[in-house]
Amino acid sequence: MSTSLSGKTALITGSTSGIGRATALLLASHGAHVIVSGRDTGRGAGTVAAIQDSGGSATFVAADLSDLASVAELARLALEVTGRVDILVNNAGILPFGTSTDLTPQQFDDIYDINVKAVFFLATALLPTMVEHGEGSIVNLSTTLATKGFAGSSLYASSKAAVETLTKVWAAEFGPQGVRVNAVSPGPIATEGLAPFGDGAAVFYNGTPANRLGQPEEIAAAVSFLVGEDAKYIHGVILPVDGGASIW
Repeated sequence: MSTSLSGKTALITGSTSGIGRATALLLASHGAHVIVSGRDTGRGAGTVAAIQDSGGSATFVAADLSDLASVAELARLALEVTGRVDILVNNAGILPFGTSTDLTPQQFDDIYDINVKAVFFLATALLPTMVEHGEGSIVNLSTTLATKGFAGSSLYASSKAAVETLTKVWAAEFGPQGVRVNAVSPGPIATEGLAPFGDGAAVFYNGTPANRLGQPEEIAAAVSFLVGEDAKYIHGVILPVDGGASIW
């Protein structure tokens, strides 16, 4: 496979840690100028430094995706970095778990604001320039839980199911104009999000073909493939990278 991204600019949300950071490092290694984004300035600077130390090119732009004004500002500042955004990876997300009857309206709003509204309005802010250039690639991050009835995951799973539907609709709307839109659906990945589960995280993968947690780099590799030239005939796909959890 060839994944040269030389001359491309990639914006990756939530790229100061976990899957987002691994994706930022990988896309930069393929030649993209990466716009690292997140709330933590220190971690953002660390990710940029790691990319630059490896010979890559990156810029940090802080953003709070729970605030639509900040989402709009992120889009504006991202377009100023190199004059265009060729690749958008909607990676940032939050995943509170809990019995549906115990969840509050505020928790509902919090997760949908970041997992759905920010994805929608960031993409729609950047899509016009992609269409203008006649090319672009968006990859949304979903989860294998979006298609499973896993107890305790109602808000997280349903928000990601919405993202999967947006992926397919956007592929239909913007594919004819040169913009490819796809999604990656990770299984349980060894990131900070699973840390609170401790050894209990095994419930997410016990009995799956891989029978282990995935690594952020394994998700980053799938994103890298989807934004590259080798995937130019792929539109509207929800790609499971889950150790077989989707067939479990």
